Amino acid sequence: MKNLRYYTQKNLSTPHQVFEYLMDTLKDSIFTWDYFSDFNKAVTNVEEIKDELSVLNSLLGMDENRINDEFIALLKNYPNTRRVLPILIALRPGKLNETPIIDDIDTLISKNMRDLFSPKVPLTPEVADNLIKFFTSSGLKDFFTNRKVTNIIDYCIGVEVGMDTNARKNRTGTAMENLLENYLANFCEKHGIDYIKQATKNKIAEKWGIDIEVDKIDRRFDFAIKNNQNKLFFLEVNYYSGGGSKLKATAGEYKSLQEWLSPQHITFIWVTDGLGWRTAKTALYETFLANDYLFNLHMVSDGVLNEIIKTLYPAKC
Repeated sequence: MKNLRYYTQKNLSTPHQVFEYLMDTLKDSIFTWDYFSDFNKAVTNVEEIKDELSVLNSLLGMDENRINDEFIALLKNYPNTRRVLPILIALRPGKLNETPIIDDIDTLISKNMRDLFSPKVPLTPEVADNLIKFFTSSGLKDFFTNRKVTNIIDYCIGVEVGMDTNARKNRTGTAMENLLENYLANFCEKHGIDYIKQATKNKIAEKWGIDIEVDKIDRRFDFAIKNNQNKLFFLEVNYYSGGGSKLKATAGEYKSLQEWLSPQHITFIWVTDGLGWRTAKTALYETFLANDYLFNLHMVSDGVLNEIIKTLYPAKC
């Protein structure tokens, strides 16, 4: 940990006090309203299968005595429609590969149904029977005949929005990056400083003509900044709302990354947040002591990065 005027202004005189301040100001949320749903993604996913879904619209409101025959006839005439059937029950095809289905309640024998929805698999009488069983047992038959929905495409957009909640964890990481980029973009524009988002060895070489050594071939830094003396510093940002083994591994990785970058005279800054760190406090403290700069969002919003960047860019600031 490097001493900063920011710490002195907060009456934090020891590394332990600084670390406790960091822990006490961790945020319990970084959610913005766009965290909850990605409508563009939902619409895009449905656009890719809208032709097949349009075919299924012909079954809506059909008499239950006719719908089984019409359902199979439709699949014979439009084989690709089989591949979109899982989405109607909010199931990804890949997930189906991991989920054997008990289709006989008396025998309780599970079967892998991944080929049931493949257009490449011939629609034999046995496959047709299994498709009818799926159509009926899943509740889709009643769903189609009860006239509660007037357009399958619109329905599937809603399904996609619901299923995308599984991607919220990824959007948390993106939210952290966006928050930091807002700060960096404003500061860099004001002071004529250049930065790269998702910086790799090749991107840095191509844009700035600087060759760096990386610890692994796929290393990608959230942000890289260059001053007018060609000095680099890299930022990594993340957020952990809950505990888990990954937190300890991340702390260890960034401690090693500091050791890798320091001999190259590259400044490394890690900005992390989230109450999950309360479950991995010891691991975070070890990295806090070993690394030059480790902050949370409160510290960033309170100006701690300004002090570092103004020190690195005296001519501009």
